[in-house]
Amino acid sequence: MNYLTYTYLLTPLHTGASSQAGNLMGIAREAQTELPYLPSSSMRGKIRSLLETMHPDEAGKFFGERIKDGNQPTEGEVWFGDATLLLFPVASFSHQFLWITCPLWLSRWNRWLQNEGLGLVIKEWRELLNKNTDNQGGKDAIVSVSGPQIYLQGALLNESNLAKIETESALWKALESIPDGNGVLELKEKLVILSNDDCAALVEIGLQREVRVALKTDEKTVDGGSFRSEEAIPSETVLFFPWGTKPNKQEELTQNVRDSLEYILNDRIQFGGLEGLGRGWTENKTDAV
Repeated sequence: MNYLTYTYLLTPLHTGASSQAGNLMGIAREAQTELPYLPSSSMRGKIRSLLETMHPDEAGKFFGERIKDGNQPTEGEVWFGDATLLLFPVASFSHQFLWITCPLWLSRWNRWLQNEGLGLVIKEWRELLNKNTDNQGGKDAIVSVSGPQIYLQGALLNESNLAKIETESALWKALESIPDGNGVLELKEKLVILSNDDCAALVEIGLQREVRVALKTDEKTVDGGSFRSEEAIPSETVLFFPWGTKPNKQEELTQNVRDSLEYILNDRIQFGGLEGLGRGWTENKTDAV
């Protein structure tokens, strides 16, 4: 059985440094796109830790036993994929903030949904956003936002270069499964679909970056060499990750941990680093696919 879990960031998420340039502590990024993501190993580790506390006798069999006392590791009954971007918030002078997405993110999502109607809409949008010499009718964005101009972080979109998302679009039905951040996620008034390149550029601008220093213990001055800058995925971002369970003839031996897994993946979980600073709190919702 396969599932999709939607992860709504209630607080910024620091996913651990995959690279460090100078004093910048980076976050995990995809090798081919440079987009931030939440590695499946981080999620699996946190979820396993929670379930080992709840069901210590079943969790090892369900996730696979580790190397212990000379015994070889065993294969588990569950798998997890990486959590990738679906909706990303960007600042807007005209609308406070908006969510952006693009055909690439939507297509990745629909690989798992396999929604034929959504697939046709994504194809249409991809062609509409491909503004080249052969596509004179191309648009800068497809939006649910009203107004003659839309100000994004570092960009200005004019109404004449925009297309509207249809009220009966297959996208809206598909988005009903996503947690709404306690009513914050107002996509029918605040969604902007951009080209893949424009979306990636705004994500890079919109990442949260904080400067941190350590102070000397005996005086309020910076300890030498302690300055660093940390990246994080901002709150109000929505990611999704696929996961699934493998068929097992003795599923009754891990039934409790299976039930608890479904419960916690429809609840709040804290992922990533800097947990003591409140980073990584998420609201989650899971659907079978």
